[in-house]
Amino acid sequence: MGSLIAGLLTAVGALPVLLGKTPSRGFRDLALGFAAGVMLAASFFSLIIPALDAAEIYYAGGPVPAGIVCAAILLGMGAIALLNEHLPHEHFAQGREGPEAASLRRVWLFVFAITIHNLPEGMAVGVGFGANGLEGGMPLAIGIGLQNMPEGLAVAVALMGEGYSKWRSWSIAALTGLIEPIGGLFGASIVSVSQILLPWGWRLPPVPCCM
Repeated sequence: MGSLIAGLLTAVGALPVLLGKTPSRGFRDLALGFAAGVMLAASFFSLIIPALDAAEIYYAGGPVPAGIVCAAILLGMGAIALLNEHLPHEHFAQGREGPEAASLRRVWLFVFAITIHNLPEGMAVGVGFGANGLEGGMPLAIGIGLQNMPEGLAVAVALMGEGYSKWRSWSIAALTGLIEPIGGLFGASIVSVSQILLPWGWRLPPVPCCM
């Protein structure tokens, strides 16, 4: 539920396009900058530090807990890189990436690009709730939800710039946020099944979206 609420805030953030009051480029850039700051804070205070604490429970002090967290960060980066390499998608700025998929409509390539970004966010929230309940998951859900609002607006505005109607742009932006509950369920399940994986699961990083 926490990751679902965080994902739905993507749709809330995109609502201005339905009202015909699209914010200026400067305001959108400011909002995305704020979102990036929120996610950096959440990464350190709600992910990295709790991961170190969890690793110390099983491996005591010394360099081992720090090594586990560093390795988990690299694994998270590698997982995103693999998705980026093997899933056909398209960014607004960089263009098409991944395998060729001529049969897919362009809008789905945009959706896949945002999915690569949103899935680990949902997993992080799920791990937070699965490990420490409201205390562990709520700060992450709030941080990711705040980040999702300007992101949803940016996606909807960019889609309108590609020629899509305001309703379709909003719908697609909202759809991309619904990926997060899937990741949340998966992350919470991992923690519930095996607590020994907790220090690794904390560090499936949400990365601020740079479309």
